[in-house]
Amino acid sequence: MIRKPISRVTLAVAVAALVAGAAQAQQATPEAKPVHPGTPAEDLMYRGAPVPIKPGEAPDVVSPKAPPMTAAEFERAKQIYFERCAGCHGVLRKGATGKPLTPDITQPRGTEYLKVFINFGSPGGMPNWGTSGELTEKDVDIMARFLQHEPPSPPEYGMKEMKATWKVIVPPEKRPKKKENKFNLDNLFSVTLRDSGQIALIDGDSKQIVAIIPTGYAVHISRTSNSGRYLYVIGRDAKINLIDLWMEKPDTVAEIKVGLEARSVETSKYKGYEDRFAIAGTYWPPQFVIMKGDTLEPLKIQATRGMTVGEQDYHPEPRVAAIVASHSRPEFVVNVKETGKVLMVDYSDLKNMKITEVDAARFLHDGGWDSTKRYFLVAANQSNKVAVVDTKTNKLAALVDTGKIPHPGRGANFKDPKYGPVWATGHLGDETVVLIGTDPEKNKQHAWKVVRTLKGQGGGNLFVKTHPKSTHLYADTALNPDPKIAQSIAVWDIKNLDKPAQILPIVEWSGIKDGPRRIVQPEFNKAGDEVWFSVWNGKDQESAIVIVDDKTLKLKQVIKDKRLVTPTGKFNVYNTQHDVY
Repeated sequence: MIRKPISRVTLAVAVAALVAGAAQAQQATPEAKPVHPGTPAEDLMYRGAPVPIKPGEAPDVVSPKAPPMTAAEFERAKQIYFERCAGCHGVLRKGATGKPLTPDITQPRGTEYLKVFINFGSPGGMPNWGTSGELTEKDVDIMARFLQHEPPSPPEYGMKEMKATWKVIVPPEKRPKKKENKFNLDNLFSVTLRDSGQIALIDGDSKQIVAIIPTGYAVHISRTSNSGRYLYVIGRDAKINLIDLWMEKPDTVAEIKVGLEARSVETSKYKGYEDRFAIAGTYWPPQFVIMKGDTLEPLKIQATRGMTVGEQDYHPEPRVAAIVASHSRPEFVVNVKETGKVLMVDYSDLKNMKITEVDAARFLHDGGWDSTKRYFLVAANQSNKVAVVDTKTNKLAALVDTGKIPHPGRGANFKDPKYGPVWATGHLGDETVVLIGTDPEKNKQHAWKVVRTLKGQGGGNLFVKTHPKSTHLYADTALNPDPKIAQSIAVWDIKNLDKPAQILPIVEWSGIKDGPRRIVQPEFNKAGDEVWFSVWNGKDQESAIVIVDDKTLKLKQVIKDKRLVTPTGKFNVYNTQHDVY
């Protein structure tokens, strides 16, 4: 990005180029709103999710050299920024997957220049907020002035704030001594009801809803304790619910809010530490906290601010992405997005806590274990790489080049008939699913290399899934802008991967006629003979869970209930407990 004042001639050229680009995009898709030139719609859908920080939590900061703004304009600008911009540019505007937008950059350009870029977007990936109709002319003007002021910083969130939200609803000594219900907990599913701020517990045997439990907003993940008794869920608003599955009717027994925005929670699994600790990582503030496993009492907070890999520039807002519990040591594997570092956090002595930094690649997001649970594979999505960490040696084993914007979820492990054990990831930015060799002992020549590339339906893949007892690999394309693609599933025959994928018409099977009806996240039952898919519709529209017979690839059952509001992620208790994927 240019860092010096621009001339009127340069501004005119920029305006002309951006207008031309927007016009070309509009001509290419005349039936739709103008798309951003050069940026896949599925990428924008993924990056454009709102940040759950309330505007009032971030005080106004008036910069003397910036154009004036009223208090009402500041509030409106903060709302727009947190809802549409912070996911890419960072809460502090220091840059994340998007460019930095700090006053030293924005003030020299001036209001008119910034209005052009907000209105028409840029080839670097910013959407055309004005010409798409997403922002009004007045909003564009407000944002152009707002970006020249110092960014308002939300409050920090330390031990005092956490303990103020911490509640133990049922103390451990008053909880059941043995399981009081007759549910088959191994085949219970925790289903995120994204927009209602709840989860549904569904009995995988009877297909009945066991309980609807209030949680934080847009639960991002459900994790099961090592014993299988407790379920930990965390919302994007950083609220954690600890749910006791042994109760006659499973319900929350403790809760805490660990920040203003979060994505990850996990529990200790190493021998001798089972169920003892829980950990949560936050997007804001950039930190993680270790808690007591049975009460969520916060014990240790650790910031993640620091230097990036490669350039070794200071970053004030490195968000905590995926966290997994090591099976090799009493450690949590903490992935830090903006710095590109994997932190091996030793929880055996919290007063003298040891952290081993493993340099990987920037913009770490999600990932999972290989089949041996020794190697952790995590997507550095905007770097188009997968980092492989050896948790026995605590060293980087490899950086593997993949397709555009890998997004594996936990990934998928199986034996390729030609290349041996592999781990799969799909991509947000292209149609491929790549298979990475994971056996450095018996298949060294294929280890940590892309051994096979499968052709899927298109970009916008969020999750791939298989099961040790299955011979199929499934991939969704929930964020693809083509409804036919977003409403179906691709499935490959693992025994014959040269064959094209078979397409399953999940929406058609659901019987739901209206709404976006995106199909998201394949999840197996414990036995590995059923695959569950969410039909993710609007909050006021009908949604469903569609269950497919894995052997025949035929419809088995549809679960419909008015309480299933915007179902997305599904987590089978046994598979989550044992890292089966």
